[in-house]
Amino acid sequence: MSVPDNESGMAEESIFSHLIELRARLIRAVLAILIALLCLLPWARELYALLALPLVSALPEGYAGSMVSTDVVGGFVVPLKVALMTAFLIVLPYVLYQAWAFVAPGLYRHEKRFALPVLVASVVLFFVGMAFAYYLVFPAVFRFMVAVMPEGVTWMTDIDKYLSFVLTIFLAFGIAFEVPVIVILLVKAGVVDIAWLKEARPYAIVGSFAIAAIITPPDVISQIMLAIPMCLLYEAGIVVARWLVKPSAAQDEALMSEAELEAALAAAEKGKKQE
Repeated sequence: MSVPDNESGMAEESIFSHLIELRARLIRAVLAILIALLCLLPWARELYALLALPLVSALPEGYAGSMVSTDVVGGFVVPLKVALMTAFLIVLPYVLYQAWAFVAPGLYRHEKRFALPVLVASVVLFFVGMAFAYYLVFPAVFRFMVAVMPEGVTWMTDIDKYLSFVLTIFLAFGIAFEVPVIVILLVKAGVVDIAWLKEARPYAIVGSFAIAAIITPPDVISQIMLAIPMCLLYEAGIVVARWLVKPSAAQDEALMSEAELEAALAAAEKGKKQE
């Protein structure tokens, strides 16, 4: 069956309008990041100094070690990367708003009520994970590294490698703190249920420690400091999912049928006793 010309034209016009809107929102997001970057450029060196503070603070007084730049342009490029990362984090809520404004018109009302809190919670948890890594994990890891440094060895870290290390840990802890959101989404989508999550708790604990061992530095401190929050956040996800996600209609019917069956059996036993 051929599609009428007017319907085909309307469909193409709708697609082009969506593409134009997507382009406009992408341009707004990129411009916001560039404006924030331009505002932060004068303080790029200070931002890197703030990022390196956990390492510098862990060095004992009088320690000869320091941070070095082995690249010709590393002293300029690395602070610029830090400024760009900071600019992106600052405007991240605005970027996510642009994405939400593009997607929201195609969602149902109940989907909007559920998706918006999940999106906000995801951003907040990601920032909390980064703050946890910066204020708790980095000082503990760097003090451990200084303590196990062999005698006569000076610790001189390249600033680019330090930035890569920090970004990896930030990303690892930011994603790890998304565990409650992942659990809620899985339950909401019907992939798993609360009972299955409780039964899988031992596997989740083992998996948390295995993931922590893979993505963290080769020291026990950082692995434990990532695995334990993941286990706790898994439990938090179960609690929140039980509170937010209501049983489906099929589950309700199953529960009702089981209750009716139990009532019928109880009535039959009662009738036998009376006879």
